[in-house]
Amino acid sequence: MATGGNSLPSPSCADDKKRRVCYYYDPGIAHIKFSDDHVMVPARVAMAHSLVGVYGMLGDMRRLRTRPATEAEIRRFHSPEYVDLLRDLTPESYFNDAALRQKAEDDHGIGGDDDCPAFDRLWKYCRGYAGGSFAAARALVDGASDIAINWSGGMHHASACKATGFCYVNDIVLAINELLGTFRRVIYVDIDAHHGDGVQNAFLDSNRVMTLSFHRYGKITPHKDFFPGSGAINEIGDGAGEHYSVNVPLDAGVRDDVYHTLFKPIVGKAMEVFQPEAIVLQCGADSLSGDRLGGMELSVRGHAECVSFLRGFNLPLLLVGGGGYTINHVASAWCYETAVAVGKERKLPDDIEIPSHGYELMYKNQGNKLHYKTSTATAARKRSSSTEVTKGKVLEHLSQVKRAPSVQFQERRGGDNAAGVGLYYERPPSLEDDEPAQRLHRLCFPGLTKRIRLND
Repeated sequence: MATGGNSLPSPSCADDKKRRVCYYYDPGIAHIKFSDDHVMVPARVAMAHSLVGVYGMLGDMRRLRTRPATEAEIRRFHSPEYVDLLRDLTPESYFNDAALRQKAEDDHGIGGDDDCPAFDRLWKYCRGYAGGSFAAARALVDGASDIAINWSGGMHHASACKATGFCYVNDIVLAINELLGTFRRVIYVDIDAHHGDGVQNAFLDSNRVMTLSFHRYGKITPHKDFFPGSGAINEIGDGAGEHYSVNVPLDAGVRDDVYHTLFKPIVGKAMEVFQPEAIVLQCGADSLSGDRLGGMELSVRGHAECVSFLRGFNLPLLLVGGGGYTINHVASAWCYETAVAVGKERKLPDDIEIPSHGYELMYKNQGNKLHYKTSTATAARKRSSSTEVTKGKVLEHLSQVKRAPSVQFQERRGGDNAAGVGLYYERPPSLEDDEPAQRLHRLCFPGLTKRIRLND
């Protein structure tokens, strides 16, 4: 672990060193539905999990055993009144109780325009993905894993008392607070198309957490900003946290080459001056080409290059999901990024076809390949003078960062998500144990389904 007076190892995108990777997946997420026509489809996580399984990577990771986050754990960040509402709200109570409906909409952002609807099993859903991020953080804290993955997490917009942007419980803030019980400094990097406002605001005055967000920014119509409208380059934090909020606003249509012209030097500088002891990376997949909402043009490989770059620093690394609304693209990216985490991305070249596994028809419009063709749009294809200006301003801002002082460690708050009940399953559960689509496909087409083993 890097400490305050030591320099960090240099990142290496060709880092073949194996990492101890743990992985969280809750099969119940396949049955969660915001509404029939909502763009947020939690089943995308089940699709990613099926790909991870059919490519044989479950055996390369240790499966976290966990329980849903408790009400008390969620209250560590969220207000009691808001948690009470999340716990008790149902579609029936929302529609039948006018006073409750008004409170949910006006005070807590649930209902109304239906970005954050009151859907069936909402509280179970929130407790599930938050529990996964808690368990993943604890696996890093306990030193049991080098990389921890929870693709169902990454809900970066939620505030302490309000749902917004399809996010209800901010599992990232909860996980970072868990990490801070052991690690003196944590860097949070966000590659979602949307600004990580909820996480930034939670640590706005902290010098122990640096938030670094790469996101689309600006007007989408003369009178409407791209959601959430925050994340300007001059948002730098407050008080003790001044200069620890770092924002890299991007134009629509940005592609791999321009993105990494900014990402690598800026992240490298942030790592140098802040000297974090752990990394949290929000891998929102709405920055991929072809997303229904994001308007950016990253390829699967370009998106995953961010994971590879941060992996190369050889620090405890927590990977969470986030946005992503073209669900086959999301699943492709998170599968490939799982391969990056375990060091087997070279086993998934551009020309390999996705094996038959129960969801394969979902990938027909991308040629049945993980690495689908990106858009030919050229809006932000070339490096522009504005890109260099943005990079210069952010690097100058980072040069003003003062290293956070050493802190007195506190006893980590207990919890049995992982510690005390055994951190891992005795064996990785087989894909068929917990994936209904795969199980059904094997029954109907026993001769077609096969699993690829990505040998060392």
